[in-house]
Amino acid sequence: MKYKLGFAAALLAASFLSTTASAKTFVFCSEGSPEGFDPGLYTAGTTFDASAHPVYSRLLEFEPGTTKPVAALAESWKVSEDGKEYTFKLRPGVKFQTTEFFKPTRTLNADDVVFSIDRQINKSNPWNQYIAGASWEYAAGMGFPELIKSIEKVNDLTVKMVLNRPEAPFLANLAMPFASIMSKEYADSLDKAGKKEQLNQMPVGTGPFTFIGYQQDAVIRFQKNADYWGGAPKIDDLVFAITTDAAVRYQKLKAGECHLMPYPNAADVTSMKSNSNLKVMEQEGLNIAYLAYNTTQAPFDKPEVRKALNKAINKKAIVEAVFQGMATPAKNPIPPTMWSYNDKVQDDSYDLEAAKKMLADAGVKNLSMKVWAMPVSRPYMLNARRAAEIIQDDFAKIGVKVEIVSYEWAEYLQRSKAKDRDGAAMLGWTGDNGDPDNFLDTLLGCDAVGGNNRAQWCNKEFDALVKKAKVTSDQAERTKLYEEAQVVFKREAPWATLDHSLSIVPMRKNVTGFVQSPLGDFTFENVDITE
Repeated sequence: MKYKLGFAAALLAASFLSTTASAKTFVFCSEGSPEGFDPGLYTAGTTFDASAHPVYSRLLEFEPGTTKPVAALAESWKVSEDGKEYTFKLRPGVKFQTTEFFKPTRTLNADDVVFSIDRQINKSNPWNQYIAGASWEYAAGMGFPELIKSIEKVNDLTVKMVLNRPEAPFLANLAMPFASIMSKEYADSLDKAGKKEQLNQMPVGTGPFTFIGYQQDAVIRFQKNADYWGGAPKIDDLVFAITTDAAVRYQKLKAGECHLMPYPNAADVTSMKSNSNLKVMEQEGLNIAYLAYNTTQAPFDKPEVRKALNKAINKKAIVEAVFQGMATPAKNPIPPTMWSYNDKVQDDSYDLEAAKKMLADAGVKNLSMKVWAMPVSRPYMLNARRAAEIIQDDFAKIGVKVEIVSYEWAEYLQRSKAKDRDGAAMLGWTGDNGDPDNFLDTLLGCDAVGGNNRAQWCNKEFDALVKKAKVTSDQAERTKLYEEAQVVFKREAPWATLDHSLSIVPMRKNVTGFVQSPLGDFTFENVDITE
């Protein structure tokens, strides 16, 4: 995925922090490479940070620092009394970015909204398979193809979406990265030129920054969009310096080679806080790390086997080794800071003898399995390899032999969702909209099997509870349903729940305007650098 865009090559070769008297360059030492630049195709935060947030906008967006959806490309909306019809009035005069490879001739209109959503839910849309094997994982996992009955253009600045049922988190869902609004005019021009795949390589949107170029696994370059509907950013150039090693990111931060970094090693945080050139933000993360068993493969198809393995994992040891205590062991599939968290659920105790007996009672002997370890740092799992080694040692104590495997991040995500995947895959999630549905249905619902549901777990009792909660408007009733769903989850144990972590963001002291997101996003439209 290497793109050469004329003058972009020279920009990419330039020093990251080179500036002129009139220009400001902000460098983000990102932790990984994006899978592509079409947010609808992916689910990873690394990809969204490099695509959805700088380049695109959505009908609604989350108010900075909160999970509250507010007006964005839609300046207003109305919902019918039965909760099935949503009519959006679009903001007039919103301009698409002008790039070296595309010059728009019109402003945003309803055609762009219809195109952006319909291609993800309509298999007959000519853009549904513009990338071979496109699964539109997020839209599919949230049931959008079944939920949305129609999406239609009322007039140039009005769009109506008709649902087959009420959907309590629908507005929040539309504020998520996968629902970013693309330019239909740009898509049409690519189609005419026989270059449809470039929609995922050379993005054009209405967001705060214009894409300039990407040098694979090295650097992404953006420039401010002076015509951004939300007001031009204060910085002129935004650079993602892709740096996979957290220790190297820290060295670059200390040396002034980048202004902000994600996911520091826990052991470095104390040093960061004592460095007079740096400042550190932190907050409770809306996250979960977990080990997803493939529940369709023997012997992991038996809940008693999964629970036996869970009892052998020393989660406190993982929290101490990987996070230096800056995390807590997890018992539920949603974080304790989220409404409807069921604190009455009892966790599986760490008990090696009980685990051995449970395996023996289930007829499991000489078990060998794979544990998949993510190759990147994420807020919920700073060092997956170290966590996997602890699990490997724990399982050895109950006679289970573990092989640790990993792949490059994009390949890891793709392979781990295969229905015939072996063993247990370590993954995690930071909430994308602040609603329990975004964890319980998105990661564990039957619709998400083969996608975000890496456990391939379809439990009818659990699914009925979370599906009922979707169509219930009363939050107290939704809370009861989600609490029941957590009880079912714990009984059936499709995951080993590992931890909930603090989210820690170190940056240079002269960075201003950065707002830490409870959703784990890194966005830079409001940042500035003081002299």
